[in-house]
Amino acid sequence: QVQLVESGGGLVQPGGSLRLSCAASGSIFSIYTMGWYRQAPGKQRELVAAITTSGSTNHADSVKGRFTISRDNAKNTVYLQMNSLKPEDTAVFYCTAVGTYYSDTYGHSGFEAWGQGTLVTVSS
Repeated sequence: QVQLVESGGGLVQPGGSLRLSCAASGSIFSIYTMGWYRQAPGKQRELVAAITTSGSTNHADSVKGRFTISRDNAKNTVYLQMNSLKPEDTAVFYCTAVGTYYSDTYGHSGFEAWGQGTLVTVSS
C-alpha cells in the first residue's frame, strides 16, 4: 500500500558528501515519522536520523554535525545530507516511514514501510 524508493547512494572519497532521497508513494493519508537507518557489514542495523511531521529531528551521536535529515511533507520525501563522510560510514542505508494509509476495504490503517536500501561506500 505504501512504497519507499531511495536514491543517491554511491562511492565517495573520505571527506566527501552525498545526499540521499527517499520518496513515499501509495494511498498515504499521513506520515508521522520518517527516518534513515544503516547497516554496515557484520553489524546490526542502527538509527541514523529521524524527523517528525513538525520538523523535530533526532540524529545519532556518530553523525551529529555531519549529517542532516530534512523532509518535504508536500512530496512525502525525506532527505539525508551527509558531509565529511568517513570510511566507517560505509553501509547500506534504509529509509523508513510510519503513518496511516487509506483503503476502500479497511478505511484508515497504520503502516510502517521500509525502502529497499541504497549502498554508500566511503573509500579512497
